[in-house]
Amino acid sequence: MSDNMPLPAPITGEALIQKVDAVRAQVAQAFIGQAEVLDQILIALLAGGHVLVEGVPGLGKTLLVRALATALDCAFARVQFTPDLMPSDISGHAFYDPKSESFKIRRGPIFTNLLLADEINRAPAKTQAALLEVMQEQQVTIEGRSYALAPPFLAIATQNPVEQEGTYPLPEAQLDRFLLKILMGYPEHEDEVRMVGNVSRGRNAHDFDLSQLQRVIGPAEIVAMQLGTADVTVDPVVLDYAVRLVRATRAWPGIALGAGPRGSLALVRAARAQAVIEGRDFVTPDDVRAIAKPALRHRLTLAPELQIEGQRIDDVIAALLAKVEAPRR
Repeated sequence: MSDNMPLPAPITGEALIQKVDAVRAQVAQAFIGQAEVLDQILIALLAGGHVLVEGVPGLGKTLLVRALATALDCAFARVQFTPDLMPSDISGHAFYDPKSESFKIRRGPIFTNLLLADEINRAPAKTQAALLEVMQEQQVTIEGRSYALAPPFLAIATQNPVEQEGTYPLPEAQLDRFLLKILMGYPEHEDEVRMVGNVSRGRNAHDFDLSQLQRVIGPAEIVAMQLGTADVTVDPVVLDYAVRLVRATRAWPGIALGAGPRGSLALVRAARAQAVIEGRDFVTPDDVRAIAKPALRHRLTLAPELQIEGQRIDDVIAALLAKVEAPRR
């Protein structure tokens, strides 16, 4: 879908919920377990945002994105971030064509619908900034000329929380560009048994036959679903509750740096998509609470004394959620 094409009519109500359920069912055939991780990535997709996934290697992140791209009938690209990766390796570059005696543009892997930026914290700041600029502007600049990305565009960046040597941590201002930060842990015992069983039959993340998955929607329908999600009703008292939660982080004991207004916007956007995931066309305080940790955990900085004590940011957010009064139904 090009920029010159009119936007599709929003998909709303029951039709929107059914399409989300269809995508979830297809991806779950390949990506075993971790239902909450899948739901949160779908939330980011519906809200038109991007996600940062933190987890140790070997949890199936690549398989998840490949399966999602298949079910969505979207283009998929994966970039392994390394210390020598240059911005042009992602965006593309100009080259001289001797046959036409002119310069042409070779587009990089960023020109896709679903981009897996693997181990983003292994690339230097300049390369990280190039990707984050594309995420924000939805366009790529090559040799002074701008090229718009065809919607939808979802960037899923990963980082390994264990290995810190040879990494370039994302600064807070760049972390803020991600709609959600998802923590991906080890699978449950039953799910891991199923995964091991699949591998013993010659199936794994690299050779898993995704042809069994049905393509249930396409790029234009995804844009229509995003428009429908943006129309999900948010009562003024629920909106006020979300803003109060974010504002509370700015004066909360143990938080050195709270979330800014972009955090309020992200929380409400994500809560709309959370409502769709839950099968509703209106947002409740429970939707705000359910998505608060993924929407806020990367926007807060703990005070040094809490970091020394080994406190987790999720525990602080949980305490905040327990303290800030929610509107009564």
